[in-house]
Amino acid sequence: MARKRKARRSFGRVRKLPSGRYQARYPGPDGLLRPADRTFATSTDADLWLAKKRVEIEDGRWIDPAEGATTVRDWSARWLAAVAPQLKHKTQATYRSLINSRINPALGERELASLRPITVTEWVADMKGAGLSSSRIRQAYRVLSQIMASAVDNDLIAQTPCRGVRLPRMPQTEPHILTQVEASRIVRSAEKPHDLLIALLAFAGLRVGEAFALRRMDVDVASCLLVVDENLAEANGTLVFDTPKSHQKRVLTLAPSLVKRLGAYLESLPGGDEALLFTNRSGRPLRYNQWRKAHFDPAVSAAGLTDVTPHDLRASHGTWVADRYGVMTAAHRLGHSNASVTTRHYARPVAGRDAEVATASDAWLEGHTETDGARTGHGDDGDGSAGIPARV
Repeated sequence: MARKRKARRSFGRVRKLPSGRYQARYPGPDGLLRPADRTFATSTDADLWLAKKRVEIEDGRWIDPAEGATTVRDWSARWLAAVAPQLKHKTQATYRSLINSRINPALGERELASLRPITVTEWVADMKGAGLSSSRIRQAYRVLSQIMASAVDNDLIAQTPCRGVRLPRMPQTEPHILTQVEASRIVRSAEKPHDLLIALLAFAGLRVGEAFALRRMDVDVASCLLVVDENLAEANGTLVFDTPKSHQKRVLTLAPSLVKRLGAYLESLPGGDEALLFTNRSGRPLRYNQWRKAHFDPAVSAAGLTDVTPHDLRASHGTWVADRYGVMTAAHRLGHSNASVTTRHYARPVAGRDAEVATASDAWLEGHTETDGARTGHGDDGDGSAGIPARV
């Protein structure tokens, strides 16, 4: 009886190795024959693997194994070069520092395809064991996550290893919300012209870098307006002028008394329209740490306060405005494109408001309408021209 001939495979090849296991090879979309990433105990197992690989190719989900052999170091460099033009200078410097100090030393020589969630989990644990802060660990993880997501998007790997990784929790820190009177005391306690700079933090809600970058042409004394379209940041010791954090220009209405004092100061300010409003004694742009030590902290102490940062003034301003004029107005003044950022990081409950609500609830419970002492202004969420809770 003639021996039955085995049907010829329509896709790929299988051969038995000297070890007794089976090797599968398949043609990629480019026609090149490639081996499977493992061997199989039976030819049936090899055939099943080939069938899945064929469907993967036909569905357009196939990834060239050679692409996954790219190292983390090489892909990180290529990724950073590609995204850098869209990043602020400070963000570029931060990403580069994290890649060079945290990602490449531990993972740089690894192939992209070799990384697994456990690899990333161990990397995070090693950083925590080395005493790195939760903030720095989370920053490093976010950068690696972006790098690996880009590798997925560019078909180097099928899925990112940055998934299901537990990160250390950030300590919960609440900003120190000052009253308007306390903020005014700090302003009055500061030496000139830094009292004006501090007033802009507290009563215009500027970021410190935005206040440092203000120029003569940004102040419209006649209209009581301030244009915020620049930010001064420090990246690896280098000062860089850039757009505000949100990349958005905004125009703020200032208290008339503050504008009057700014106008008087501008009359004595040397230079043209491009002149910075606030500089050090040498006429150079301010540096945060030096300015805080020399001017801000002494003013806080002289005002009889402790544990106050420049950022607390901005958070306080956001809280005052949100409490009286609504979150949307506060978001405008703070330069937030999304009001959720305002509520999450800046606006905080004002002391005593809960008791006021309880008192008002008495009237609500009895079916009365609150008339005396009713708050107003919550409908004014339009152009953000309101929101000056106190005069300086």
